[in-house]
Amino acid sequence: MIEALRTPDDRFQHLPGYAFRPHYIDDLKGYEGLRLHYVDERPARPAGALQTFLCLHGEPTWAYLYRKMIPVFVGAGHRVVAPDFFGFGRSDKPVDDAVYTFSFHRNMLLRFVERLDLSNITLVVQDWGGLLGLTLPMEMTARFARLLVMNTTLAVGQSPGAGFDGWKAYAKANPDLGVGALMKRGTPVLSETEAAAYDAPFPDVRYKAGVRRFPELVMVSPEMEGADISRRAAVWWSNEWHGQSFMAVGMKDPVLGPPVMAALRKTIRGCPAPLEVPDGGHFVQEWGEEIARAAVKAFGELRPL
Repeated sequence: MIEALRTPDDRFQHLPGYAFRPHYIDDLKGYEGLRLHYVDERPARPAGALQTFLCLHGEPTWAYLYRKMIPVFVGAGHRVVAPDFFGFGRSDKPVDDAVYTFSFHRNMLLRFVERLDLSNITLVVQDWGGLLGLTLPMEMTARFARLLVMNTTLAVGQSPGAGFDGWKAYAKANPDLGVGALMKRGTPVLSETEAAAYDAPFPDVRYKAGVRRFPELVMVSPEMEGADISRRAAVWWSNEWHGQSFMAVGMKDPVLGPPVMAALRKTIRGCPAPLEVPDGGHFVQEWGEEIARAAVKAFGELRPL
């Protein structure tokens, strides 16, 4: 049994712009006893065959990051599912840092998609949502139809660059990372109450093992766990992907910004020129309404493949 903490519900009351009802499962295969939270919003009137936008967050965020995009997708007639990784958001938080590995997170996502039997998926990813999420479609190709990708990469065994190296060093030096303060510095458009919402999952340092671990898990050398899977995924996206793609880039991201995204675009077969968000930083979902509307428009009449 994995020892884990559960953030009290009252920490999530009255968060600005976020009124989505929580959903929970605690019977994922291999994760029995750990409670996983996810948002699951459905339209009153689906737009034809039901599409599912699967929105995956990164470090150190949670489903709150997608609060500006979810209403656009639902308003266009589509279902939106946004899980919190274990260690983040309203999901349980194992206390032992060593629990958190690439496979721990990736296998959770595979089991989650199977558990909810998601299909006709538009994969929506950023940061670790992409490092993990971009390795999923090759394992279950029939379930995925489209891709919306923002400020992320496939970690194939080398550092994304100096910006990431600096972030990794900073995170290691600050094991009790002030998440809200970090979000406010990186995303000045946030209000104080919005920044505080990113702190909500973490009452104290005991809850931050997942936050501490993610920077250490990025595959910066070829032998690291997950690098081989990511290299295989890069080949798959280059040669086997036949779905629609949409890319948005926060142009002020110093970690996974324009150069990294330009390289990723070359990896994704048929990926069109990106929507550039001039003022957008790493957490580009904070400009998410514009991105979501542009993506829905670009995808056009979404039909199952």
